[in-house]
Amino acid sequence: MAKNTSGRGQRDLKVKVKSARGRKLSSTRWLQRQLNDPYVKRARAEGYRGRAAFKILELDDRFRFLVPGARVVDLGSAPGGWLQVAVPRVNALGEKPGKAVGRVLGIDLQEVEPVAGAEIHCLDFLDEGAEDQVRAWLDGKADVVMSDMAAASSGHKQTDHLRIMALCEAAAHFAFDVLDEGGTFVAKVLAGGAEAELQKLLKQKFTRVANVKPPASRADSSEKFVVATGFRS
Repeated sequence: MAKNTSGRGQRDLKVKVKSARGRKLSSTRWLQRQLNDPYVKRARAEGYRGRAAFKILELDDRFRFLVPGARVVDLGSAPGGWLQVAVPRVNALGEKPGKAVGRVLGIDLQEVEPVAGAEIHCLDFLDEGAEDQVRAWLDGKADVVMSDMAAASSGHKQTDHLRIMALCEAAAHFAFDVLDEGGTFVAKVLAGGAEAELQKLLKQKFTRVANVKPPASRADSSEKFVVATGFRS
């Protein structure tokens, strides 16, 4: 009998992970979810450094802020997936003839493996004078400031929410200092009740503020993204 090679009628087999001695059940569940996550598989297949790359891809597909010629600052850029997305979209390598050539600047506390077309620097954006340093590296102001940063988890949901919101507010104030007129701010937040102050802050500085959960964000996660466009200095 001939084998069915068409794939029709076959089950989509999921990888099961056995609990190893010394491994917590929660760790086993996380590993199993990773192995079966379609975005993790796509990231490997398409050469991205993590599934988070698809979050910024989906956000940009909707809001169109990574355009040729844009000057982009990625705060907390490790491991570099967002940089990988930004470089071709803003034409940082000049590979799109006739299109403006953009700039992509990655900022992180730790060393990040190089990404062709991106300039990566070790810098704490909270340090005094960090805004001046970034403007100097860009030879001017930015068109986009984006952040996928998250504070280290404490294991306490409300504490983690407050920490990431404080980090997001700090990133917003940084953006106010480096963005050009009409610029865009994109940042990860966690739903949990402390977003009102950030929303109020952003609405004072931008013409439009949207809260979005891109398809690449896991359904069981409280993660979402704020996309603020039309910066007014």
